[in-house]
Amino acid sequence: MKAFIFPGQGSQFPGMGSELYASPAKEIFDKANDILGFDIAKIMIDGTKEDLQQTKVTQPAIFIHSVGTFMNLGEQPELVAGHSLGEFSALVANGSISVEAGLELVKERAFAMQAACEEQKSTMAAVLSLEDGVVEDICAKIEGIVVPANYNCPGQLVISGAYEAVEEACEKLKEAGARRALILPVGGAFHSPLMNSAKERLQKAIDNTTFNQPSCPIFQNVTAKATSNPDEIKENLIQQLTAPVRWTQTIQNMSAYGATSFKEIGPGKVLQGLVKKINAEAEVMGA
Repeated sequence: MKAFIFPGQGSQFPGMGSELYASPAKEIFDKANDILGFDIAKIMIDGTKEDLQQTKVTQPAIFIHSVGTFMNLGEQPELVAGHSLGEFSALVANGSISVEAGLELVKERAFAMQAACEEQKSTMAAVLSLEDGVVEDICAKIEGIVVPANYNCPGQLVISGAYEAVEEACEKLKEAGARRALILPVGGAFHSPLMNSAKERLQKAIDNTTFNQPSCPIFQNVTAKATSNPDEIKENLIQQLTAPVRWTQTIQNMSAYGATSFKEIGPGKVLQGLVKKINAEAEVMGA
């Protein structure tokens, strides 16, 4: 089976809109400028690395690149999944939501997350070469909020929470044998309880959006399981902001379901590398 996978925040790069703007998918930029209220095409073509790191820019930029690339591809998937933000691109690819609805939701998500980041000093950290269970146990014993946020692949887990709690967890994780426990240059504690206020705002937007019957199942971050139920898809999207991204489990379950090839659609190649670490026998490629 052919699976399409879509990247999340962190895959952006300067000039990421140039090829797309010169392609048939150019129309998506015009829609995006109207919906977002600023010229994202200009930022995606001429903007600096710093310009693209603003959450309100980063998330729509990656969504536009991913969906535009998918539109140009002219292929249909048999299964889809997306890493965090990428889940919205995946839902366009399987027909659950329109491009316009996806842009509206990504805009709301980005602004809601930005506001939540400003409520408390918080961050995320990458932890390498420790078993998931060890990381989970150490986080659970820290005073303050720090939780596993991204199960990226075996031996690579990202934690998220209040700044001091993450710092303390990093020290204890290194003592426990982590090869690295490194604080990441992000604006806040994504996929943690500190995103609760963002979840409330996103829920209103999702409740007001029409979700269609998808053309193929999506494996969502929250459950790592296949679903084609629009109500379930909506609920999982809401919960995703405060729940961990179970990417390791997602790829394992997609492979067990019958996925043999994984095509990453969007900027960068991060997901291709993760898939190979999770399932060495899988065929991986870019769009």
